Amino acid sequence: MATVAGAAPAPAADSGEETAGRRDDAGAPRGRWRRHLPPYLAISPYYVLFAVFGAFPVFFSLYLSFQDWDGIGAMRYVGLQQYEWLLHDPVFWHSILNTFEIWFMSTVPMLFLALVIAFLLNSQVRYASALRVAYFVPNVTSMVAMTIVFGSVFAQAGLANSLLKAVGADGVGWLTSSLGIKSAISLMIIWRWVGYNALIFLAGLQAIPTELFEAARVDGANSRQTLFRVIVPQLRPVILFAVITSTINGLQIFSESQVLFYSDDPGTTGGPGQEGMTIVLYLWQKAFNDHQFGYGAAIGWSLFALIALFAIVNWRLVSGSERDDRPRISLRKGARNGR
Repeated sequence: MATVAGAAPAPAADSGEETAGRRDDAGAPRGRWRRHLPPYLAISPYYVLFAVFGAFPVFFSLYLSFQDWDGIGAMRYVGLQQYEWLLHDPVFWHSILNTFEIWFMSTVPMLFLALVIAFLLNSQVRYASALRVAYFVPNVTSMVAMTIVFGSVFAQAGLANSLLKAVGADGVGWLTSSLGIKSAISLMIIWRWVGYNALIFLAGLQAIPTELFEAARVDGANSRQTLFRVIVPQLRPVILFAVITSTINGLQIFSESQVLFYSDDPGTTGGPGQEGMTIVLYLWQKAFNDHQFGYGAAIGWSLFALIALFAIVNWRLVSGSERDDRPRISLRKGARNGR
């Protein structure tokens, strides 16, 4: 009995050692890896797809911009020669000018209309939900299909000129003149994105405290004063987001020009006088029509630099105006405390 009683505690000591061993294994790097391996495997498909179809093309295009390659033969390293050609390419600079003109003609009125529409939707209007859906529908519509529709509308004998002639005005060469081409493309961009930005502004409006609207109403502010003195200052972050996304989308115009003025002749790409030639359309022409993939990659990275520059400028403008407003607010608070 004494022997049995003395031997009884041995299993307890062994189980304690096993528990400590399991804790050591769990705390060891191998144990932690086994514990976290299933979640990592669950999310790995996204990162694999992103690496194959996202990260690799980006870095490969950067590498390709220093090469001369037709897509089939061997690559030939040319260094910065592709970027030097860009600086002396008149068509490239013409495409930049066209892109900026179309961007300005579409983005400025689009954001203004979107802000007004959001302001009206935020009011007590009937069928507000149906109107929100109706304004968002153009954004999810196929741009290629709608460009074909707009092409018939802006034709010389299309609906747009028929309406102008009905009111006694002369027809416009929407697809033949420089101003008409840029106006037609700008109207398509406005039609597509005004509803999207209106919903973005509407979400920002609904986050503004109602006390500000009530105070403006008590002070006798009309709708225009409420819009520019209450809503716009409160919507600075939302406006910054809308401006940056509109800039990115506006500098990447492609489908509208490519479908409206599709031609196998490189000299007529972008319409008469290449007035509809945009940066991305020129990239597509050089890479996939002329098979100059290295030059096309250089155009793409030049576009990236332009977009980054515009985003930084817009960010500086808005953040700078916010910093200018902060001292005024603090002085007002200090004056009130002094009273």
